[in-house]
Amino acid sequence: MRTLWVVLLVAGVAGVGARAETSQQKGKRVVDEAVAALGGQAFLNMQNRVETGRIYSSYNDKVNGMATEALYTNYLPRPDPPMPGFLGVRVRDARGRKPEDVIGKKQDDVILYGDGTGYEVTFRGARPLSDAVIQQFKTATLHNIFYILRQRLGEPGMVFDSRGADFFENRPVEIVEIADASNDTVTVFFDRLTKLPLRQLYYRKDPIDNSKIEDVAIFSKYRDVGGGVMWPFAIRRERNGEKVFEMYTESVEINRDLKDSMFTLPQGLTLLKKDK
Repeated sequence: MRTLWVVLLVAGVAGVGARAETSQQKGKRVVDEAVAALGGQAFLNMQNRVETGRIYSSYNDKVNGMATEALYTNYLPRPDPPMPGFLGVRVRDARGRKPEDVIGKKQDDVILYGDGTGYEVTFRGARPLSDAVIQQFKTATLHNIFYILRQRLGEPGMVFDSRGADFFENRPVEIVEIADASNDTVTVFFDRLTKLPLRQLYYRKDPIDNSKIEDVAIFSKYRDVGGGVMWPFAIRRERNGEKVFEMYTESVEINRDLKDSMFTLPQGLTLLKKDK
């Protein structure tokens, strides 16, 4: 009887400890597990990434375009402590071209982003992207779960609030709502088995009519891309319930020797009138 009483007491104390975990503590734990599953320090120390594959754009849930894509991403050093709203990434998006057609070329039909500015580069010159396109890129980046985990952890005022467990596409998930100091939120579904992000969603305002837009991204087919870093090879994006974009990656390389020239305009390039 005494042994049974001790067992029950220990079980009771353990139960009290489990119940003592707040929703924010649980949310932070789930996020920490996700960072570890993505590669831990290898993921956090990832300097750049090169993704190649096929992209499909859709309208009314029907494919209306396909292209080859070479996407170059370079992470900028984070301020210490991290600064809210800091866009610490540079991206070169070479849609319609293979990597060997991009590297070493002075002029390509590509889009360049750098420090919140962007240009579309063609044989005619470099045309600054419109404010609306730049803002959409910034919004999408700051809400991207991989960017949040790589660049925004430790940002003052950021909280992780567990929204409980559920199922997504027949897989058990933990749902965490991530909010920054401005109360701007993104909700992420983490696989309870692999700990990896499966789905994220956030809301933004349409710049034209101010209506609410729901942006969803779904990640699958994770692979080790080097040093234990896991990355999704299939990404689907939906807007207000309709599929708008899919990417099927063929290769991902990390920590390559990407020169600054990959993310800057060639000297002497004609600057064109900015898009409206």
